[in-house]
Amino acid sequence: MREIVLDTETTGLDPLTGDRVVEIGCVELLNRIPTGATFHVYLNPERDMPEEAFRVHGLSAEFLSDKPRFADVADEFLAFVAEGALVIHNASFDMAFLDAELKRLGRAPIGRERVVDTLMLARRKNPGGANSLDALCQRYGIDNSRRTKHGALLDSEILAEVYLELLGGRQASLGLSHLAGRALARGAGVAARPTPLAPRLTEAEVAEHLAFVATLGGEPIWREYMAAAEAAA
Repeated sequence: MREIVLDTETTGLDPLTGDRVVEIGCVELLNRIPTGATFHVYLNPERDMPEEAFRVHGLSAEFLSDKPRFADVADEFLAFVAEGALVIHNASFDMAFLDAELKRLGRAPIGRERVVDTLMLARRKNPGGANSLDALCQRYGIDNSRRTKHGALLDSEILAEVYLELLGGRQASLGLSHLAGRALARGAGVAARPTPLAPRLTEAEVAEHLAFVATLGGEPIWREYMAAAEAAA
């Protein structure tokens, strides 16, 4: 399963009044594990930068003046996200801006069925609690000390960690490690299967394997381990 953790920075709060996307950051997850693949771009919004927005992300109109326009990177962006699910914090905000940028180019909007909103996940998991990205980092012990200002790629990297915590934890343990720990705490051993499973190898396959082993020649070192195991038994 391929997922894209995504964040944007903008010139303001409402694309319907002319605000534009100025930064896109994406982090790829494959089966909930970061692959290291990212997409990151600063964009020329072709307009001024309001002071309120500058205080949030620190991206000035002068800095962005020589950056590509969204039209210049739209194909590359869409190719990166492809058909993957989009994981976004407060997704309605970012999706409204991305759809507005795509609409300007005559492109189809991104389907909402592809979007996972981590803000909604956090509200269901932590009803009544603070669920901003910074608050979730504090709750789950995620280091966000680099986040002195908003930045799309950094926020996507942090959100990827938060997302995995919201799903139940960062360790790929299939949820079994805590059960094993409880069993050990109770002094429980691991029970052997009372009736061993019947072998699935045929006699012909066993004979073929032994014939292959016979071709190895000499005295391979693994025979020493076999002898030790047989003696211990």
